[in-house]
Amino acid sequence: MINGIETIIYGVEDVALCTRYFVDFGLPLASSTPQESSFELAEGSQVIIRSLDDARTEGQSLVGYGVQKVIYGVSSQRHLEALVAKIAVDRDVRRDPDGSAHFLDDDGIPLGLRVFARQSVIGAPDPLNSHDNIQRLNIHRKWRTQAHPKTIQHVVFTSPDPDRGFAFYRDRLGFKLSDVQRGFGIFARADGCNSHHTMYWFKADLPFPGLDGKVRFNHTNFGVEDLDEVMTGANYMQRRGWEKSHWGLGRHRIASSLFLYLPCPAGGEAEYGTDSDALDDSWVPRVWHSSFGTASWVSNLPEFLMDDAPWEVQFHEEYVPPATSVKKADKKW
Repeated sequence: MINGIETIIYGVEDVALCTRYFVDFGLPLASSTPQESSFELAEGSQVIIRSLDDARTEGQSLVGYGVQKVIYGVSSQRHLEALVAKIAVDRDVRRDPDGSAHFLDDDGIPLGLRVFARQSVIGAPDPLNSHDNIQRLNIHRKWRTQAHPKTIQHVVFTSPDPDRGFAFYRDRLGFKLSDVQRGFGIFARADGCNSHHTMYWFKADLPFPGLDGKVRFNHTNFGVEDLDEVMTGANYMQRRGWEKSHWGLGRHRIASSLFLYLPCPAGGEAEYGTDSDALDDSWVPRVWHSSFGTASWVSNLPEFLMDDAPWEVQFHEEYVPPATSVKKADKKW
């Protein structure tokens, strides 16, 4: 099974500038040369920075700067070989001496598979006090100076056809559907992960800046411990001279996660994320009104969220257990 994102490879215009950005963002720098920098997070995942020409894969449809390849971690060589057998039915698969496999998905995004002994990351967020529910007595909250992300939680790409894009990951890689944002995109998680989503396919022809119908990188979510770490990171980045977030702090209604997106010179945006829903195989995917699902609140409200969104969400009819199917069309909140 796929147990997470093992490596992401960025193709950038300026390796030195992007290296400095991710150092300030809080990623642990492992090595750096004028041609390439690499970072290694606490879970064992890697972020690699290269020039765009060095990062691109022949035949890819992905355009623009940003992540040019996602290498997913697999729990064992046996599982990797089983996945490769499914993939190689109708496309070329290149193998490295270490057994890693490389190929293109149905959107033309370069992917890889590699055996990954992912390390557990145990957080210790500060307890919360609320009215008479005291969880932190005579204890001050942590004083943070900079964010230090420890996981790569998900990546997002634009896709001309999110349904088709997701189908490849479901049928060949074992991904599980998490939720559908109607008219916008599809959230799915790798089968060995509990995070709400490992990948999101964002519809490429929506009327938003930067969307032109092509396959493009959108953002990477880096996991931090709690709200304080999100905002400490945001303040630190601004003090270091980087452009601040356009949306500011917010919480998605889909996935329940706290978010803060920062413009990134490596392409797209880099997101601090925390407190996302965790799922297992008993989860029933839902279908959301696009605006209602986007955010329960956000500090810098964008124009498309100015009007109250319809309170509209229901179970996905294809995933409701048969015993409850009689009510599936009426199940709304």
